[in-house]
Amino acid sequence: MTAPTETRAAFAALNGNTPEELFGALPTPCYILDEAQLSRNAAVLDGIRRRTGCRILLAQKAFSNFDLYPALAPALDGTEASGLFEARLGREAMPEGEVHVFSAAYRAADIPEVLRYADHIVFNSPRQLSLYGEAACAAGCSIGLRINPECSTQEGHAIYDPCAPGSRLGTTRAQWDAEMTPALIALLDGLHFHTLCEQDSDALETTLSAVEEKFGGVLLRMKWLNMGGGHHITRPGYDIARLERCIRRAQTAWNVTVYLEPGEACALNAGFLASRVLDVRKNGDTNIAILDASAACHMPDVLEMPYTPPLWSAAEPGMLPCTFRLGGPTCLAGDVIGEYAFPAPLKEGDLLLFGDMAIYTTCKNNTFNGMPLPDIYRRGADGALTPLTHFGYEDFKGRLGTREQPHFHRKGTANHG
Repeated sequence: MTAPTETRAAFAALNGNTPEELFGALPTPCYILDEAQLSRNAAVLDGIRRRTGCRILLAQKAFSNFDLYPALAPALDGTEASGLFEARLGREAMPEGEVHVFSAAYRAADIPEVLRYADHIVFNSPRQLSLYGEAACAAGCSIGLRINPECSTQEGHAIYDPCAPGSRLGTTRAQWDAEMTPALIALLDGLHFHTLCEQDSDALETTLSAVEEKFGGVLLRMKWLNMGGGHHITRPGYDIARLERCIRRAQTAWNVTVYLEPGEACALNAGFLASRVLDVRKNGDTNIAILDASAACHMPDVLEMPYTPPLWSAAEPGMLPCTFRLGGPTCLAGDVIGEYAFPAPLKEGDLLLFGDMAIYTTCKNNTFNGMPLPDIYRRGADGALTPLTHFGYEDFKGRLGTREQPHFHRKGTANHG
């Protein structure tokens, strides 16, 4: 399939080469993680750290491919975890960095182990703070409380809006006033808010004003403020200067150490999902291509967010001669990746390359319908491809029951004693 030159940021790492030239020998579907792009993202983040003195963490919920952590670690101060397993991964895979943990609610059975890995632990509610705050203090952790400034700055992605009405995430000012006792306040070292989703720093500036209005007096007694994730810092055109003004504003107003915990910004445009066309058909006026990759299984955010991922050489429907609806091979009628226009009709065996697939893919994929998980490859700074992991039948089966094959007796041979 011939195509015009691809210039979008999601495919900049290809350096003008076609997917077939670079990845045609790989089995599909597969993920390819690009080490050079991770390092470029890291350099942007490191510049912000050096200029402002803030501290930056990798939010592992977006990117947790630990083999690639060395490309990011020099620019980071540690990792952010959403629970026990991510906390352990952060401690093991980036051992020189801090480990920050936040969970909407902790299980009592997990707390002792969480506290072994965590440097900072953030609670979601005064009740959780009252249950586990003293144990965290005794373990030497720095303790925080997540706040909800009740300031929505996004539209169209309600599933990712922690400030939506009735949100379960964070403590509002009314809840603080009703439930935070002097003893609980005395346990706190910092406050945490996370309200953004793929947004620019103007949204952070708006949110910071809401935080100041509702919790400014509280912050005067704190040591740190964690501004969470959702900052699209490494996206072309992101207003870094405004972000740095927000950081300095908080440092000056409250004399706090400022933390950021981006996930997407760390691995933005640093990965691909390669897939081949299995079948081409037509239903009425709609051209359909069935791929060996699934939106539902291999890129869940396409359906959850929802969004249409970037695809090499393709354009919006109608902008090129041939428009196709791309879908996965599962039985889910809605397993549709999106509609794209191509320079020429698709055919069986064509290699398609989706961009920006390092984030919220390998950490969220699943085996619905018994779909195999895609293998993962690292593309080194020199362009060399290295297999990181292969998934097979046992990975599917092992999630569903006993991992060892049970022993069955033939009929009539059981020993009844």
